[in-house]
Amino acid sequence: MNKDIKKVFIINFGGIGDEIMFLPTIISLKKTYPNCKITLCLEERTKSIKDLTDLIDELYFVNIKGKDKYKELLKMVFKARFGQYDTIISSGGNKLISLLLFFTGIKNRIGYNTGLLSKILLTNAVELNKNQYAPKMYHELVSPLTNEITELPEINIEPQEKIENSILIHPGVSKMSIQKGIIKTVDAKTWAKVLKLLTEQGKHVILTGGPDDKECIEIIKKECGTFDYDDYTQGQIKSLRDLAELISKAEKFICSDSAPLHIAIALKTRTYAIFGSTDDKKLIPQKDFVTPIKSKKHCPLAPCLWEKRQTSCENLACLSISAEEIVEIVTNS
Repeated sequence: MNKDIKKVFIINFGGIGDEIMFLPTIISLKKTYPNCKITLCLEERTKSIKDLTDLIDELYFVNIKGKDKYKELLKMVFKARFGQYDTIISSGGNKLISLLLFFTGIKNRIGYNTGLLSKILLTNAVELNKNQYAPKMYHELVSPLTNEITELPEINIEPQEKIENSILIHPGVSKMSIQKGIIKTVDAKTWAKVLKLLTEQGKHVILTGGPDDKECIEIIKKECGTFDYDDYTQGQIKSLRDLAELISKAEKFICSDSAPLHIAIALKTRTYAIFGSTDDKKLIPQKDFVTPIKSKKHCPLAPCLWEKRQTSCENLACLSISAEEIVEIVTNS
């Protein structure tokens, strides 16, 4: 195990949820090498990860989805090559990543084993096991460097006083998912009915959401009319830290498969998450404080994203979940 690690360049592309799930990897690295400086290379849309942790010293943005992505990757290689890093780590499963890491000239190069090229060009080619909780999959990248094990994300939020009898609802998913034809939650009218049923039971319901959830929130408000609930959709939540503090105040939290789910897991808030086409076993830990809510209807392909298809099907039987089913699970567990 290398005890001279002082400066690390880490590459992890994806959504903000992916960055949160990568945090255990960084945490274990910093526990073993507390003085090492970490540069995280990511997409600019996920820069708000810095709201949740102080373990990252520098962010470096790459527009991996733009028309100039190869130029961007070349700039990344030069950034790493001339940044005096002694270790580079990448979470990507593309076979060419090992080539990029090799071109940086960095002494310690760690990535996933994607074949012969990775075994030749990487100093450590870690076996890629996608059939497990994603933070554990990411964490295996630092197994050559540390014996520390960090199971769950951890974020820098002070404990908040719980709001008595409260249930926080965050119904949305990222707009990018919707634009790609990836449907990961029940429709807005179902969410509205959930809100109505919970308020009728005397629960202190809090509704929240960000700019990506605007259309969904508007439908929910129209459906709910004068029902008595706390509205945190009018710009009160200005950052991921604000959202995390609100989640920390709730006794229970209902959400979709989205970034707020992973914040709630980090906070160990009692959480219920809607799952359809994505695999709950890969995205939530097997812990008592988090419960997946899934359709009782059988779909032979579910969960189908991402191994079997890249967009949701038209049938969406996997999201055939009624408001009554959701409320029953939330109130009885």
